[in-house]
Amino acid sequence: MSGFLAGLCVAVLPVLALGVWIGRRTARAKSLAGLGTPVEHATFETLHTASLAAPPLRAGLTEETARKSARKLRSLLGTDALCLTDQRQVLAWDGDGAHHRSEIMERLAGPLETGRGEAFRLTCDSLDCSVRWAVVAPLTVDDRVHGALVACAPRESAVLVRAAGEVARWVSVQLELADLDQSRTRLIEAEIKALRAQISPHFIFNSLAVIASFVRTDPERARELLLEFADFTRYSFRRHGDFTTLAEELHAIDHYLALVRARFGDRLSVTLQIAPEVLPVTLPFLCLQPLVENAVKHGLEGKAVSPGKCHIQITAQDAGAEALVVIEDDGAGMDPGLLRRILAREVSPSGGIGLSNVDDRLRQVYGDDYGLVIETAVGAGMKITVRLPKYQPGVHPAGRLPRE
Repeated sequence: MSGFLAGLCVAVLPVLALGVWIGRRTARAKSLAGLGTPVEHATFETLHTASLAAPPLRAGLTEETARKSARKLRSLLGTDALCLTDQRQVLAWDGDGAHHRSEIMERLAGPLETGRGEAFRLTCDSLDCSVRWAVVAPLTVDDRVHGALVACAPRESAVLVRAAGEVARWVSVQLELADLDQSRTRLIEAEIKALRAQISPHFIFNSLAVIASFVRTDPERARELLLEFADFTRYSFRRHGDFTTLAEELHAIDHYLALVRARFGDRLSVTLQIAPEVLPVTLPFLCLQPLVENAVKHGLEGKAVSPGKCHIQITAQDAGAEALVVIEDDGAGMDPGLLRRILAREVSPSGGIGLSNVDDRLRQVYGDDYGLVIETAVGAGMKITVRLPKYQPGVHPAGRLPRE
């Protein structure tokens, strides 16, 4: 959190300073239509413009994001033209003098290699062209130059050099935040792949064995179970979306439980109490199914020495700004000390399918306050509580991305 606040300060202070400078340059004694002093008005306009330029840049430096942000960045600097480049080409040009693209890219070799800003005169035979000077400010992330911000003006200006440098620093911070977001996404994808790998091979083999046992005695039952198995594996190994809805996750759990019931018969009973209003809530993909599989393992397979019946209860209820999901079994339970070591990844999670994985993903997405809450003891079953915020910035199910 301290790193985030430091990054936020670095992101805002250069733009705020630029707004104060613009305000002082345009200051007059009287206020502007009740909007405060000219300095306050200019600072507000600067911050507002910066806020409009930030969202595209948070997606990284591409032709599309550069095009969406270039006009706002040019407005910040008040120049005749502005372009954003990567290491190879001009990604977006806003304003006059677009015919200078190739000349600017030729002159960028030095700044892109050294990471140092530079100002140079442009050569132009057009009398109507308003840009004669270019100011180059490299865009760097983790000491690597990703591209450059180039401001073009009619004449050389030391003030423009400083202002372009400040705006380039702000853009670099946005790109760094984008890089962190992408790293976080890659980490979540890696966690999902690891979780898929943890889907018990024994469950797959046992399910296929159960289906095979019904082929001769009850072909229609075998067909139904085969469809349940196909739907469950299709959901578990889908390739799009880091998030899903509670309704979709519960639907997959229903397929899973149908296969488990076919194997254990009346030894397993399941009660579901689901509030309809929480079904659209978004949560990390494959977040609840491993917890139900864990309940089955401890509830039934954990009683292998003295087989008996097991009851699993799944509830999902509305809790104001959150949805509360509880998965409880009356099975073998676990030593709390062992559970803590499993969640801390100090021992192999063979006794708790995916628990540490799910706990880590919840904390990555929602923060440390949203990890798993587990109540258990040897012989006393296990109760797992999951709190899900109904809304979290950046958390959207596949196919339901927010509009720009």
